[in-house]
Amino acid sequence: MLLNFGQPVDGIIQTAFIVEDIHAAMREFTRLTGAGPWFLREGGKFAVQTYRGQPTDVELSIAMGYSGSMQYELMQQLNGSPSVYTEVIAARGYGLHHFGVSAPDYDAGVAKYRAEGFELAYEATVPSGARVGYFDTASLLGGMVEVIEMTATTERMFTQMQQASVGWDGSDPVRVRPPMKA
Repeated sequence: MLLNFGQPVDGIIQTAFIVEDIHAAMREFTRLTGAGPWFLREGGKFAVQTYRGQPTDVELSIAMGYSGSMQYELMQQLNGSPSVYTEVIAARGYGLHHFGVSAPDYDAGVAKYRAEGFELAYEATVPSGARVGYFDTASLLGGMVEVIEMTATTERMFTQMQQASVGWDGSDPVRVRPPMKA
């Protein structure tokens, strides 16, 4: 079964990168891959965040864009709070961070990766109210896996972004959205 934006339910829907400069990264991704337009939330914090079991206060800028039915997410951490982002930068620098997997049942998605022995490294509630959890799968996959709670609101938002990319002519490449609020 496919989600409205063309990716499989319970499958990979997103490839995400941690970047040093989100504006430069959006330009380069578009130039090199044609991905876009980008939907940018510049600055802000998720309402609830834990990193390796402890509360954290990560501030991020996030841009999402599509090429076909694959979502690309670019993330720039704006503060020094301990996180899965600073951890990856310290270990291997900027670049691939995670693969996002849709989970219509978030708790079942989290249980699946825990049963495989992976640690829940980060968990947050995003602006749509959905939950996300990052599992440390780097030793097996070269990056983390993010379990994304696929609520109706999240699916609608991702579908609108994906539809904006169909036939996109390169105009209006960055579409600013309200900042995240803790």
